[in-house]
Amino acid sequence: MRLVTFARDGGAHCGVRRGESIVDLSVAAPDLPDDWPAIFSGGAMDRVAAAEKAAQESALLPAGSVSLLPPIPNPPKLPCIGLNYRSHAEEAGMAIPDYPIVFPRWPGSVVGHDTPIVCPRASGNFDYEAELAIVIGTAGRHISKARALDHVIGYACFNDGSLRDYQFKSSQWAMGKNFDASGSFGPDIVTADELPPGAAGLRIMCRLNGETLQDGNTDDMIFDTATLVSTLSEVMTLEPGDVIPTGTPPGVGFARKPPVWMKPGDVCEVEIEKIGI
Repeated sequence: MRLVTFARDGGAHCGVRRGESIVDLSVAAPDLPDDWPAIFSGGAMDRVAAAEKAAQESALLPAGSVSLLPPIPNPPKLPCIGLNYRSHAEEAGMAIPDYPIVFPRWPGSVVGHDTPIVCPRASGNFDYEAELAIVIGTAGRHISKARALDHVIGYACFNDGSLRDYQFKSSQWAMGKNFDASGSFGPDIVTADELPPGAAGLRIMCRLNGETLQDGNTDDMIFDTATLVSTLSEVMTLEPGDVIPTGTPPGVGFARKPPVWMKPGDVCEVEIEKIGI
């Protein structure tokens, strides 16, 4: 299934994409919570699937008629992974890490599909980063690698928009990763059953104004999905709705000669095979 969150009447609502339509779960299954983390934690995905299958015309919205929010508008946690593609570490001239580099993003730094990200006044060094995002569906702590994928509900596209001069003002990257509305997430969460285990072997790309600047594969990740979920759970309880962006392939703007920065009016697209744009 393809899970979305859309805006209507001043609120956020859950939906399931069905071709060119979105099934409005608040109509198709009004007894369900209208919040994906609550649905995940309640073990209600079978009910979501049944509601999508049985949805009548009254529950369908044309996909182009709704404004999409981030699929999880307010994740309990948004721990991001840095320098997680071998070829990206090499282009950046950095050593291959032997332990995941983790930094936080906060929900206010992320917007949904087709919503403009914002070039801030403080910096022009605005870089793109095409990333695969893991979405947690089942809570857990001290999760083994062997069981880690059981805790993943699905995957999505993510643009970890980064203000590079602020990122490298100190050894901690969070300031360059948390400008308001600097990143994006969506349009859908594609459930794990529709993808290869761990979302391995998927092509991942970024286009800026139609030009392909990043073109990699999730097989190049240093730490795969199971490793990331297991490692994070050593430290923190992972909760339904947590979102884990997993790092970016080579081709980022700051590593280019001369650097390529996003500017007002540019169009940036992240595409991941089998997941979408």
